[in-house]
This record gives sequence, C-alpha cells and structure tokens, in this order.
Amino acid sequence: MFDSYQETTLALDTERCINCRRCMQVCPHAVFSDGADHVELARPASCMECGACTLNCPVQAITVQSGVGCAWAMISAALRGKDMDSGECSCGGDDGSCCGTPKEESCGSEDK
Repeated sequence: MFDSYQETTLALDTERCINCRRCMQVCPHAVFSDGADHVELARPASCMECGACTLNCPVQAITVQSGVGCAWAMISAALRGKDMDSGECSCGGDDGSCCGTPKEESCGSEDK
C-alpha cells in the first residue's frame, strides 16, 4: 500500500550519520537498514513521510517534509474516522486540495 510512492522528500546525509540506528527503531515501514558506517536507505519508496526518523535523529542526518503528501491525508482521515473518498480531504494542499492536486484528481477517487 505505501510502496506506491515513486519519490519522497526523504533524504539521508551519510556524512552526518553516526550509525545510532534510531531511525531503524522508529520507522514503521523499515525504510532504513544496517550499513557499515551509516544506515542505508533500503526501501525509500516505502517512506510514508511521517517524520519519526527526522525527529529521532540526534545529528539531523535525516530530513523529510512530514505532514505533506498522501501519507498525511491518510493519517488525518484515519484519526478523524473519515473515509478518504468522503470529499473531506484536506492534507494541506493548495485551495483545500489533497496532496497538492485538485480534489477531482485526488484522494483515491476519480468520480468526484
């Protein structure tokens, strides 16, 4: 389900990474893996941009724009007990859009 991203805002600065592996502990989708001197981005397409890795990195080696994209819309809908197709999608895109696209093209429904 979350492997649908082709690109994310996730970035790892391997020069800053101290290999503490906190990102591996907090990532809900196993995006990171062990490396010799630093963690590796093993499954970057699985990133849902939740921001847990960034918040837990003690040296700010990981950046991600949490609260953007469809991941935020799905989390917000789940927390509010709403369906993504309910037409109440507002994940911070322009003009009340979802994921930065017009509502007609977003939120998993094309028949709005």
